[in-house]
Amino acid sequence: MRNDRYLTFALGKGRLANKTLELFEQIGITCEEMKDKSSRKLIFVNEALKLRFFLAKGPDVPTYVEYGAADIGVVGRDTILEENRNVYEVLDLGFGKCSMCVCGPREAGELLRHHERIRVASKYPNIAREYFYNKKLQTVDIIKLNGSVELGPLVELSDVIVDIVETGGTLRENGLEVLEEICPLSARMIVNPVSMQMETERIKELIHRLRGQLS
Repeated sequence: MRNDRYLTFALGKGRLANKTLELFEQIGITCEEMKDKSSRKLIFVNEALKLRFFLAKGPDVPTYVEYGAADIGVVGRDTILEENRNVYEVLDLGFGKCSMCVCGPREAGELLRHHERIRVASKYPNIAREYFYNKKLQTVDIIKLNGSVELGPLVELSDVIVDIVETGGTLRENGLEVLEEICPLSARMIVNPVSMQMETERIKELIHRLRGQLS
């Protein structure tokens, strides 16, 4: 993986970045600078392998990759679908597994089955719109929320919600349930299309080694 040009990675902050770095270490890619929790640096470098890393908020990762500020990104598939950027999704990293679902009170299932016009609250308006308009062919009013979307049906702001479900505990505690599953989610690796052309060998080698570790 030697090259005069740095290969730059944008990693979603938090647990996802930690899991990614653990996986990278298993194939011999380390970045000691990132282990210093007191560091205020924004870009971390492995000079020996000519690699650079930086942390970003999840929704920003596809943007950095699309515009070439990062060659490679690691982010949840929910973010990839919602942001809909011009990037290649090349590898399922297998962690951070959950599902994007339509949820609500049990009686709202009838509204879905009969394709009635309903209100849908979600942090993911683009995913919700794609699902209802293009897959279910159901006209809905989509309300964008940034906080606890489970509140939507409880305060009669919406009939249902579209949100990530991991264990379903919060839903059950509030009298809600999964009504329809939209798609499975997990952490994915994305690549800038130009970088894939310019750094084909290095990127393909990385994908090959990661795939071998994951199998």
